[in-house]
Amino acid sequence: MTNEFIFSHVDHTLLKAAATWEEIRKLCEEAEKYHMASVCIPSSFVKKVREEFSSLTICTVVGFPLGNCSTHAKVEEAGNAIADGADEIDMVIHIGALKEGNLAYVTDEIAAVKGTIEDHILKVIVETCYLNEKEKIHACRCVTEGGADYIKTSTGFGGKGATLEDVKLFRKYVGKDVKIKAAGGIHTKEEMEAYLNAGASRIGASGAIKALLG
Repeated sequence: MTNEFIFSHVDHTLLKAAATWEEIRKLCEEAEKYHMASVCIPSSFVKKVREEFSSLTICTVVGFPLGNCSTHAKVEEAGNAIADGADEIDMVIHIGALKEGNLAYVTDEIAAVKGTIEDHILKVIVETCYLNEKEKIHACRCVTEGGADYIKTSTGFGGKGATLEDVKLFRKYVGKDVKIKAAGGIHTKEEMEAYLNAGASRIGASGAIKALLG
């Protein structure tokens, strides 16, 4: 795969707690230069990025990183982000609800956020490091039935990030119209190629430039 092809599938990411505007600005300049799929940034920066980088696709996070805030909070957060100029939302599911088998809650919450952002892309983070195989399969069902556009492996803030096994499992059980985003712990060109070959359509990474260009 060419570097250009890989870059076009990368959500260039900066979500650390201490991120500053100058760091976010640099991220955006890099994403423009290398024609990346999007920048994935905290919602507080969305409006300013939209004002200064009109051509960028802006992704932001909702219910991040724990996912256990209320559905109402996630809906409001998503709606505000879209109003500020976000194009895509990456939301974290209520992991506890999934683990206790309350699939209706998880599905309804996904549907509520999707209903709020309408035609904008919704990626649903299921945080695989906390789930067993059965729960991951249930997550695929919730994401599909909730109407999301993507299932995403990880926040990058849990105990473990993406694995190829999880991407392959998602490909088997998620709906045919649902795409996959692999994120968390992806550091090399070889890893990025492997995830794309396994069925991921997006790669969430903070170090794509270093991985591809050295």
